[in-house]
Amino acid sequence: MFDLLRKIPVPHVFALILGVIFVCSVLTYVLPSGRYERKQVEIEGSKRTVVVPGTYTSVDKFVSSEGLLLDVSPPEGEAVPTSFHGFLSAVPRGMEKAADIIFFIFVIGGVFGILSRTGVITAAIQAIVDSVGKKPWILIIVVMVLFSFGGSTLGMGEEFIPLVPIFVMVATRLGYDRIFGMAMVILAAQVGFAAATTNPFTVVIAQGIAEVPIYSGMWFRAIFYVVILTITLVYLIYYGEKVRKNPEASHVADVPGKTLESENVEFTSRHLWIIIASSLIFIGVLAGVILKHWWMAEMGGGFMLMGILAAAIAGLKVNEAASAFVKGMEEMVVAALVVGFARGIEVVLSNAMVLDTIVYHSASLLENLPNIVAVQGMLLFQTVLNFLIPSGSGQAAVTMPLMAPLADVLGITRQTAVFAFQCGDGFSNLIIPTSGILMSMLSLASIPYDRWLRFMLPLFGMFLLTSGIFLAIAVVIQL
Repeated sequence: MFDLLRKIPVPHVFALILGVIFVCSVLTYVLPSGRYERKQVEIEGSKRTVVVPGTYTSVDKFVSSEGLLLDVSPPEGEAVPTSFHGFLSAVPRGMEKAADIIFFIFVIGGVFGILSRTGVITAAIQAIVDSVGKKPWILIIVVMVLFSFGGSTLGMGEEFIPLVPIFVMVATRLGYDRIFGMAMVILAAQVGFAAATTNPFTVVIAQGIAEVPIYSGMWFRAIFYVVILTITLVYLIYYGEKVRKNPEASHVADVPGKTLESENVEFTSRHLWIIIASSLIFIGVLAGVILKHWWMAEMGGGFMLMGILAAAIAGLKVNEAASAFVKGMEEMVVAALVVGFARGIEVVLSNAMVLDTIVYHSASLLENLPNIVAVQGMLLFQTVLNFLIPSGSGQAAVTMPLMAPLADVLGITRQTAVFAFQCGDGFSNLIIPTSGILMSMLSLASIPYDRWLRFMLPLFGMFLLTSGIFLAIAVVIQL
């Protein structure tokens, strides 16, 4: 498999996603259209729009010669396939829908630029490397446990994007490679996100829609979290040690990366105060997310304050700080815009009313399978669907209203259906090119997508196998 991956040229991320959008646009002429009715429900103080089970109806397609090139308004009650202009405008529309995430990434990139200019990052990294000495695995375990805990409990993901360049530098200083540095961040966050205990974006929303007591079944998910995190740590440490002993074993040994800062910077009292101030602000942002339900704009404001205080403590001139902010934003261009590109896939399928059809027929297929097989089918269905809807809360709103009653029909508990959803949604974010977080981090770490797949696919297979085993157990014990 890996030899095959080496021979297949992988296009630039924008070209790759644009190709997927084009294929999906063509499919809107082939796949039948249909739709579910939707309603608003309130879950933990937030309103969510969810589908209504049993309301799926087929919709006729309105195809015209004009509609092949330009967007047209179909007759009432009909759907229209994606036109050539609709294909071209899918990316701008996707960027509109993902504007909050895109600008959040730009903001944290700018703040990271200011922090880099103050020298605090280089100085802190050198201090960390000196402190761990010959036992880097201690740092690896501590960092990954903390990050995964944030993903498991708070659903953190985008917040960790600006940390990738930092940990890439840490990894290379310790003798590892860029993949190892990025993996410390994304594996921890996404493994925690998938093996969620109280994740508000997956578990809470899915349980609320499925009418399962919020946070119930936590003991089962906690055991799964420990098992999955252990597998991840063993796999990553094994890969890292292999690279340390033989740098040529790295999947990116022949791929040049961005030049990393290598000079030693003395750790000063100003650096300490910047770290203290930034840490306090970061804790405040997390508190706002938990207590006040902050989202991207509010979190971005917190990061702006972090940048301003860091510049002030370091004594940077206004123009110097502004230039550093702009430079940091420039380095985030690909990372930010890829989120909008990826959202264009959902735009194309939703506008042509094809997405609901895919969900309906997939759910119908599972009705005819034995329980143990059906629950594996749920896992596979959620995994594949995440390619089209790379959003935990969005996927929950579309699928859980259907999976919950389907579980009743099959004799599977709704808790098990929720667990299948969180595993399928979470782990696939580590391999799908439509994941904004993944593609953003790959861009920051200068890691080609195919090289990441060489590293990630074996571990992803372990994740699916472990998820399948736990799902089978859930069926047996009627979780």
